[in-house]
Amino acid sequence: MMHEADFVEHFGRKPKRTDYHRLRRLLLPYFLLPISYFLLPPAVSAAQDQTPSTATTPAAEEEEKPLPGDWAVELLDAAEHSPNSEARDALYRAAMATGPAIIPQLEEALKDDRTAEFAAQALAFIGGEKAIQILWKLQSDKRDLNLRRFYYGALAEFDAPEAAETLLAAVNRADQEPDRTVTEAAVIALTVRSDPKLIAPLREALTKIQDVVICLDVENAVEVIESRAKFLAKPQAKKSGASVEEAVRTYFAPALISPDTPSASLPAAAKPAAGRSSSTAAAPKSTAVRAGTTKPPAPAEPPVKVQIQHLTLSPEKTRALARVTFEDPTAVANYDMVLQKRYGEWVVASVWLGAEVEKAPAQPLPPEREPE
Repeated sequence: MMHEADFVEHFGRKPKRTDYHRLRRLLLPYFLLPISYFLLPPAVSAAQDQTPSTATTPAAEEEEKPLPGDWAVELLDAAEHSPNSEARDALYRAAMATGPAIIPQLEEALKDDRTAEFAAQALAFIGGEKAIQILWKLQSDKRDLNLRRFYYGALAEFDAPEAAETLLAAVNRADQEPDRTVTEAAVIALTVRSDPKLIAPLREALTKIQDVVICLDVENAVEVIESRAKFLAKPQAKKSGASVEEAVRTYFAPALISPDTPSASLPAAAKPAAGRSSSTAAAPKSTAVRAGTTKPPAPAEPPVKVQIQHLTLSPEKTRALARVTFEDPTAVANYDMVLQKRYGEWVVASVWLGAEVEKAPAQPLPPEREPE
């Protein structure tokens, strides 16, 4: 057993508590150290004696390093839960830009609770047969993460009877579903489709569901599907998928286009404001305006605005992730919309509702006084 005096003689300092934890590793060099003075040349022995006492051993460096793989999980977890939403959004845009090449890594990330939600959402964004097969297994996931909502949301892009049946079954189980967001994901997925055949089973589901919030969502879905189906049947809808912007606006067509508006190609600023009658719009200007003593009022902003904030394309340029803001007089909602290029046209593949912010009610302005 080495004593403290011997330790000081060879290392030039008193032993620390951490040195005792490595006692078993240090015993063998201590026994061999006197022999090295006889076996090694004098120059080598002198060099060993001049080694700085503050040098860190390789074993100490190894203990200070994080375990393999942990740093990546912690990095993703920190970015995804950052108070700055740009950090999380940038991760998803990077995943879309990388494309299917990272699907194996995302499948592994599903196994860790810290990165499971990010991996599931990224797989739904990337899409494709391989991704949907992985997401399908999440229906039987035993963790309390409710990851099946990502599977339901991704089913929106599959125009098959089996996909519609799965989504309708999820809606009918709304009262037995502990997490309301799972049912909401299925409802939103159904709104991506413009199939009038979905209207009847959704109305039937309304007669069974007790959850008031889900009932409102289903009623809205019925109106959206019915309204968009009528719009797509018109000749003006031929260019609905000519570009990403046109495809996005087609999804929001029920809110953008007034029932009295004859054309779907009008810009949002050209559409009449909500609640404004033709008699009001054609009312004569005041005497002061006609006389030129005051400026005419500025044109009113459109009641509904849709803007694409970010657009990220896949490596093949056939799939896109768009961050879209939808604004009406009452609230602003953020959407992540995935679009797929099919036969040269862009179509909405899946829709994911993000944060919603309600607007403060507008205060009425005091009446203007005309100059005397």
